[in-house]
This record gives sequence, C-alpha cells and structure tokens, in this order.
Amino acid sequence: MPAMPATKSNQPVIPQTGLDARLAIRNGEWTGPTSGMAPGYVQGNLAILPAKVASDFMRFCQLNPKPCPVLAAGAPGDPHLPSLGADLDIRTDLCRYKVFRNGELIDEPTDLMKHWRDDLVIFALGCSFSFEDALMQDGIELRHITNSTTVPMYRTSIETTAAGPFHGPLVVSMRPLKPADAIRAIQITTRFPAVHGAPVHIGMPESIGIKDIMKPEYGDPPQINPGEIPVFWACGVTPQSVVATVKPEFCITHYPGCMLVTDRKNSEYAIM
Repeated sequence: MPAMPATKSNQPVIPQTGLDARLAIRNGEWTGPTSGMAPGYVQGNLAILPAKVASDFMRFCQLNPKPCPVLAAGAPGDPHLPSLGADLDIRTDLCRYKVFRNGELIDEPTDLMKHWRDDLVIFALGCSFSFEDALMQDGIELRHITNSTTVPMYRTSIETTAAGPFHGPLVVSMRPLKPADAIRAIQITTRFPAVHGAPVHIGMPESIGIKDIMKPEYGDPPQINPGEIPVFWACGVTPQSVVATVKPEFCITHYPGCMLVTDRKNSEYAIM
C-alpha cells in the first residue's frame, strides 16, 4: 500500500487535486500506485527519450494512438509540461520510474535528478485511469481498485505499427466484467479515444498470445469471479515492451501503476 498523509484520527487522506497529488508524491508522502488519487483528474503514462530518436517515437505514437495517445510532449532538456500542470516537474513528480540503458533496466528510482540529461524529451501518454473514472461513475466495479492492487497487464502477440526503430508487441490491461457490464464499458470507453478508447479484445486471452491470464507481465494477478469475462484495453505500458525490443541507448518510463497526475480533467477528453 502507498504511504499516505494522515489526519489526527489516523485516517488516510487521498489528495483530491492534481497539484495536491504531485506535492504528496514530491514530498514523499505518497509512494505507491496512483489509482484513486485526485478523482476526476487525468493521469498519464511516461516515456522519456533522447532527442535524436524523439521524432521517430512521436511518429510511432501517431501510428499507434490506442496504446500511445500523446497528451503532451516537451522540448529537449525541459523537465516541465506546463499544459498539464504549471508547477509540474517530471524529475520529481512520479512515485517511481524505470530507467533503461541499451534496453536493460538499470534503476527504479523515486526521482530522476541523477539521471536527467539536457537532450531528453518527455512524452506524456493517456492513461486508462481516465476512462476508469467514467466506468466507476456508472457503477461498474473495477476489481483491481476494489482490491487495492495494480491492474494486470500483458504482452500480446499483436504487433504495433513500426516507425523508425520503434516496433514491438502491444501491451493490454485487463478488467474482468460481467457480460452486461462489458457491453456498457464498451459504450463508455468509446467516448475516450484520447485515453485508449474502446477495448481491443474481449474473452479468449490465448487468441492474442496470453498463455496464462493469472500471470501478467506487469501489475498484479487478477481475481476473476464466476460469470465474468476478461476485457482488454490497449495499455500505455506498451512503450516498455517496445524498449525491450528496440533497446534504445537510453530511456525512462514510469513504474507500472505509478502515473503522472496532471491538472487536466478527465471530462476534457470525453466525446459527448
């Protein structure tokens, strides 16, 4: 469980705005998954790459908008994204990061101060937490939130569309739902194309290369109750699978479940 500030009655206090969430993370008061923080505010996946490959990665995102919807991109060496938060500093405002060199994981730090370089370009990508907020408002249970776990994520046999050196398998996140809720979830998430949109697959995980649904590559094992079916959405962890395939000279991503909390509202990205 994440560390959280507490009231005098020792009840956990969940930050209610994007700014409050970033301050709690920056100050070390929140150290775990960001699901449930700042309800109604957009959270983003993170990819940071050297400028020499940034244009190819932007093209990769444009060709693969479901797993890699770009919310904002930075200038080389600039750790700020003012369109997502006036005070936002990408070096300190996520709970945990993954740092890769030549495709190998070299660190999982809680800040990027020692890894930051003047040639690095930030990409903030849309996150499923935005459509999850809409699903919960409609009364649909999301098991990983009920159980305070990280959503299970799987590397599939579905290939992304390549751009320059960037290519690799699609990663999906899975939520078990009753059939009626699955239909409603499709209707709801179709309204959020900027944050992954509608599911990419329903049922039969083996048909998209998932050998054991109880053993996700990322996140926690799921709890699937009788009568429920697995529903799969394109996932912003896809760039991590691409890093594993491409092995760029340097790359930073978010740690699964530890997102960038912004000042934008989920409602801004909904198509009515």
